[in-house]
Amino acid sequence: MSNEKNRLHKTLDDAGIRLGGFISDINGKSGQILVNGLIEGKPLCDLIKMVDPRLKADRSELMASMDETLTPSHLYILRNIKSHIEFLEKQLAELETLIIETIKPWNEALELLQTIPGTSVISAACLIGEIGDDMSCFDGMKGISSWAGLCPGNNESAGKRKSGRMRKGNKMVKTLLCEVANAAVKTKSQFKGKYQGLVIRRGHKRSIIAIAHKLLRIIYTVLSRRKAYFDPDINYEELMVRRNSPRWLQMMVKYNMV
Repeated sequence: MSNEKNRLHKTLDDAGIRLGGFISDINGKSGQILVNGLIEGKPLCDLIKMVDPRLKADRSELMASMDETLTPSHLYILRNIKSHIEFLEKQLAELETLIIETIKPWNEALELLQTIPGTSVISAACLIGEIGDDMSCFDGMKGISSWAGLCPGNNESAGKRKSGRMRKGNKMVKTLLCEVANAAVKTKSQFKGKYQGLVIRRGHKRSIIAIAHKLLRIIYTVLSRRKAYFDPDINYEELMVRRNSPRWLQMMVKYNMV
Protein backbone atom coordinates (compact mmCIF):
# COMPACT_ATOMS: atom_id res chain seq x y z
CA MET A 1 0.00 0.00 0.00
CA SER A 2 2.89 2.38 0.72
CA ASN A 3 3.99 2.07 -2.93
CA GLU A 4 0.55 3.19 -4.12
CA LYS A 5 0.58 6.14 -1.74
CA ASN A 6 4.02 7.14 -3.03
CA ARG A 7 2.67 6.92 -6.59
CA LEU A 8 -0.20 9.21 -5.61
CA HIS A 9 2.26 11.74 -4.19
CA LYS A 10 4.50 11.61 -7.29
CA THR A 11 1.56 11.96 -9.68
CA LEU A 12 0.38 15.09 -7.87
CA ASP A 13 3.91 16.51 -8.00
CA ASP A 14 4.09 15.74 -11.71
CA ALA A 15 0.86 17.69 -12.20
CA GLY A 16 2.38 20.69 -10.40
CA ILE A 17 0.36 20.26 -7.21
CA ARG A 18 2.79 20.58 -4.27
CA LEU A 19 0.64 19.51 -1.33
CA GLY A 20 3.59 17.74 0.28
CA GLY A 21 5.16 21.09 1.15
CA PHE A 22 2.18 22.08 3.34
CA ILE A 23 0.70 18.79 4.57
CA SER A 24 3.00 16.29 6.28
CA ASP A 25 0.79 13.35 5.31
CA ILE A 26 -1.36 13.74 2.19
CA ASN A 27 -2.93 10.39 3.06
CA GLY A 28 -4.31 11.87 6.29
CA LYS A 29 -7.78 13.34 6.79
CA SER A 30 -7.10 16.81 5.35
CA GLY A 31 -4.92 15.43 2.57
CA GLN A 32 -7.62 12.99 1.47
CA ILE A 33 -10.26 15.74 1.44
CA LEU A 34 -8.08 17.87 -0.84
CA VAL A 35 -7.00 15.02 -3.16
CA ASN A 36 -10.56 13.71 -3.55
CA GLY A 37 -11.82 17.23 -4.14
CA LEU A 38 -9.21 17.87 -6.84
CA ILE A 39 -10.10 14.62 -8.60
CA GLU A 40 -13.81 15.53 -8.45
CA GLY A 41 -13.07 19.03 -9.77
CA LYS A 42 -14.41 20.96 -6.78
CA PRO A 43 -13.55 24.70 -6.50
CA LEU A 44 -10.46 25.42 -4.38
CA CYS A 45 -12.35 27.93 -2.22
CA ASP A 46 -14.79 25.18 -1.22
CA LEU A 47 -12.03 22.65 -0.57
CA ILE A 48 -10.14 24.98 1.76
CA LYS A 49 -13.23 25.36 3.97
CA MET A 50 -13.40 21.58 4.40
CA VAL A 51 -9.82 21.25 5.71
CA ASP A 52 -9.31 20.45 9.40
CA PRO A 53 -9.02 23.77 11.33
CA ARG A 54 -6.02 22.34 13.21
CA LEU A 55 -3.96 22.26 10.01
CA LYS A 56 -1.24 24.87 10.48
CA ALA A 57 -0.58 25.57 6.79
CA ASP A 58 -1.39 29.07 5.53
CA ARG A 59 -4.65 28.80 3.59
CA SER A 60 -3.69 31.19 0.78
CA GLU A 61 -0.38 29.39 0.21
CA LEU A 62 -2.19 26.05 0.32
CA MET A 63 -4.61 27.23 -2.35
CA ALA A 64 -1.72 28.46 -4.50
CA SER A 65 -0.04 25.05 -4.28
CA MET A 66 -3.16 23.45 -5.79
CA ASP A 67 -3.84 26.07 -8.44
CA GLU A 68 -3.04 23.80 -11.39
CA THR A 69 -5.28 22.06 -13.90
CA LEU A 70 -5.17 18.30 -13.81
CA THR A 71 -4.87 16.83 -17.32
CA PRO A 72 -7.10 13.89 -18.35
CA SER A 73 -4.09 11.55 -18.08
CA HIS A 74 -3.33 12.75 -14.53
CA LEU A 75 -6.97 12.33 -13.53
CA TYR A 76 -7.05 8.81 -14.99
CA ILE A 77 -3.93 7.77 -13.05
CA LEU A 78 -5.11 9.40 -9.81
CA ARG A 79 -8.52 7.71 -9.96
CA ASN A 80 -6.90 4.32 -10.55
CA ILE A 81 -4.44 4.80 -7.70
CA LYS A 82 -7.23 5.89 -5.35
CA SER A 83 -9.35 2.91 -6.37
CA HIS A 84 -6.45 0.53 -5.73
CA ILE A 85 -5.70 2.10 -2.32
CA GLU A 86 -9.36 1.73 -1.30
CA PHE A 87 -9.29 -1.93 -2.40
CA LEU A 88 -6.12 -2.59 -0.37
CA GLU A 89 -7.54 -0.79 2.68
CA LYS A 90 -10.67 -2.96 2.50
CA GLN A 91 -8.54 -6.11 2.31
CA LEU A 92 -6.41 -4.91 5.23
CA ALA A 93 -9.51 -4.24 7.35
CA GLU A 94 -10.83 -7.74 6.59
CA LEU A 95 -7.46 -9.27 7.49
CA GLU A 96 -7.30 -7.34 10.78
CA THR A 97 -10.82 -8.55 11.65
CA LEU A 98 -9.76 -12.14 10.93
CA ILE A 99 -6.63 -11.75 13.11
CA ILE A 100 -8.68 -10.41 16.04
CA GLU A 101 -11.20 -13.25 15.69
CA THR A 102 -8.42 -15.86 15.54
CA ILE A 103 -6.64 -14.49 18.62
CA LYS A 104 -9.76 -14.63 20.86
CA PRO A 105 -8.57 -17.69 22.84
CA TRP A 106 -5.63 -15.54 23.99
CA ASN A 107 -7.79 -12.52 24.84
CA GLU A 108 -6.28 -12.08 28.32
CA ALA A 109 -2.77 -11.74 26.90
CA LEU A 110 -4.11 -9.46 24.16
CA GLU A 111 -5.62 -7.06 26.71
CA LEU A 112 -2.47 -7.12 28.85
CA LEU A 113 -0.17 -6.21 25.96
CA GLN A 114 -2.40 -3.29 24.99
CA THR A 115 -1.63 -1.63 28.34
CA ILE A 116 1.94 -1.11 27.09
CA PRO A 117 2.35 2.32 25.39
CA GLY A 118 2.46 2.20 21.60
CA THR A 119 0.90 -1.28 21.38
CA SER A 120 -2.22 -1.44 19.21
CA VAL A 121 -4.62 -4.37 19.15
CA ILE A 122 -3.13 -5.61 15.85
CA SER A 123 0.50 -5.34 16.97
CA ALA A 124 -0.43 -7.09 20.24
CA ALA A 125 -2.17 -9.89 18.29
CA CYS A 126 0.80 -10.30 15.95
CA LEU A 127 3.25 -10.39 18.86
CA ILE A 128 1.21 -13.12 20.56
CA GLY A 129 1.14 -15.02 17.27
CA GLU A 130 4.95 -14.96 17.14
CA ILE A 131 5.90 -15.14 20.84
CA GLY A 132 2.90 -16.92 22.35
CA ASP A 133 1.65 -16.17 25.86
CA ASP A 134 3.66 -18.79 27.79
CA MET A 135 6.99 -17.28 28.79
CA SER A 136 8.19 -20.43 30.54
CA CYS A 137 9.46 -21.75 27.19
CA PHE A 138 12.13 -19.02 27.18
CA ASP A 139 15.26 -19.04 29.31
CA GLY A 140 14.44 -15.76 31.07
CA MET A 141 14.66 -12.24 29.65
CA LYS A 142 18.08 -12.85 28.14
CA GLY A 143 16.75 -15.93 26.38
CA ILE A 144 13.82 -14.16 24.74
CA SER A 145 16.01 -11.16 23.82
CA SER A 146 18.54 -13.45 22.15
CA TRP A 147 15.77 -15.37 20.35
CA ALA A 148 14.26 -12.12 19.02
CA GLY A 149 17.67 -10.81 17.91
CA LEU A 150 17.54 -7.79 20.20
CA CYS A 151 20.47 -8.82 22.38
CA PRO A 152 23.70 -7.16 21.08
CA GLY A 153 26.83 -9.25 20.80
CA ASN A 154 29.56 -8.89 23.40
CA ASN A 155 32.57 -7.21 21.76
CA GLU A 156 35.08 -6.21 24.38
CA SER A 157 38.85 -5.79 24.03
CA ALA A 158 41.46 -4.44 26.47
CA GLY A 159 38.72 -3.44 28.86
CA LYS A 160 36.94 -1.33 26.23
CA ARG A 161 33.38 -2.14 25.18
CA LYS A 162 32.90 -1.80 21.43
CA SER A 163 29.67 -1.61 19.46
CA GLY A 164 28.31 -5.14 19.05
CA ARG A 165 26.32 -6.26 16.03
CA MET A 166 22.74 -7.36 16.59
CA ARG A 167 21.97 -11.07 16.29
CA LYS A 168 19.75 -12.21 13.39
CA GLY A 169 16.93 -13.58 15.55
CA ASN A 170 13.24 -13.46 14.66
CA LYS A 171 12.88 -10.74 12.01
CA MET A 172 9.10 -10.46 12.39
CA VAL A 173 9.28 -9.88 16.16
CA LYS A 174 12.09 -7.37 15.74
CA THR A 175 10.12 -5.46 13.09
CA LEU A 176 6.94 -5.45 15.21
CA LEU A 177 8.79 -4.24 18.30
CA CYS A 178 10.51 -1.46 16.35
CA GLU A 179 7.09 -0.30 15.07
CA VAL A 180 5.73 -0.34 18.64
CA ALA A 181 8.85 1.50 19.83
CA ASN A 182 8.36 4.25 17.24
CA ALA A 183 4.81 4.73 18.55
CA ALA A 184 5.78 4.42 22.22
CA VAL A 185 8.37 7.21 22.11
CA LYS A 186 5.60 9.61 21.06
CA THR A 187 3.44 8.85 24.11
CA LYS A 188 3.54 10.48 27.53
CA SER A 189 5.38 7.60 29.15
CA GLN A 190 8.83 6.55 30.31
CA PHE A 191 9.70 5.56 26.73
CA LYS A 192 9.59 9.15 25.52
CA GLY A 193 12.09 10.27 28.16
CA LYS A 194 14.36 7.29 27.57
CA TYR A 195 14.37 7.90 23.82
CA GLN A 196 15.19 11.59 24.25
CA GLY A 197 18.10 10.64 26.49
CA LEU A 198 19.44 8.06 24.02
CA VAL A 199 18.92 9.74 20.65
CA ILE A 200 21.49 12.48 21.34
CA ARG A 201 24.26 9.91 21.78
CA ARG A 202 23.10 6.97 19.65
CA GLY A 203 20.94 8.41 16.89
CA HIS A 204 17.38 7.43 15.99
CA LYS A 205 17.85 3.86 14.71
CA ARG A 206 20.00 2.58 17.57
CA SER A 207 17.75 4.34 20.10
CA ILE A 208 14.65 2.62 18.66
CA ILE A 209 16.43 -0.76 18.90
CA ALA A 210 17.18 0.00 22.57
CA ILE A 211 13.52 0.91 23.18
CA ALA A 212 12.41 -2.25 21.35
CA HIS A 213 14.68 -4.30 23.62
CA LYS A 214 13.16 -2.65 26.70
CA LEU A 215 9.65 -3.30 25.35
CA LEU A 216 10.42 -6.99 24.87
CA ARG A 217 11.61 -7.25 28.48
CA ILE A 218 8.39 -5.55 29.62
CA ILE A 219 6.28 -7.89 27.46
CA TYR A 220 8.07 -10.85 29.06
CA THR A 221 7.34 -9.50 32.55
CA VAL A 222 3.70 -8.63 31.79
CA LEU A 223 2.94 -12.06 30.32
CA SER A 224 4.90 -13.90 33.02
CA ARG A 225 3.19 -12.16 35.92
CA ARG A 226 -0.19 -11.77 34.18
CA LYS A 227 -0.34 -8.17 35.36
CA ALA A 228 -0.96 -5.07 33.26
CA TYR A 229 1.90 -2.67 32.62
CA PHE A 230 1.80 0.38 34.86
CA ASP A 231 3.31 3.75 34.02
CA PRO A 232 2.56 6.62 36.45
CA ASP A 233 2.28 9.11 33.57
CA ILE A 234 -0.60 7.30 31.84
CA ASN A 235 -4.35 7.41 32.45
CA TYR A 236 -5.10 3.76 31.66
CA GLU A 237 -8.87 4.05 31.79
CA GLU A 238 -8.81 6.78 29.14
CA LEU A 239 -6.24 4.83 27.10
CA MET A 240 -8.34 1.66 26.95
CA VAL A 241 -11.50 3.60 26.07
CA ARG A 242 -9.72 5.43 23.24
CA ARG A 243 -8.27 2.21 21.85
CA ASN A 244 -11.38 0.08 22.06
CA SER A 245 -14.27 2.53 21.54
CA PRO A 246 -14.19 2.31 17.69
CA ARG A 247 -14.39 -1.50 17.90
CA TRP A 248 -17.15 -1.31 20.53
CA LEU A 249 -19.17 1.10 18.37
CA GLN A 250 -18.79 -1.18 15.31
CA MET A 251 -20.11 -4.15 17.29
CA MET A 252 -23.05 -2.08 18.60
CA VAL A 253 -23.95 -1.07 15.05
CA LYS A 254 -23.53 -4.67 13.87
CA TYR A 255 -26.03 -5.94 16.47
CA ASN A 256 -28.43 -2.96 16.10
CA MET A 257 -27.74 -1.70 19.64
CA VAL A 258 -27.61 1.97 18.59
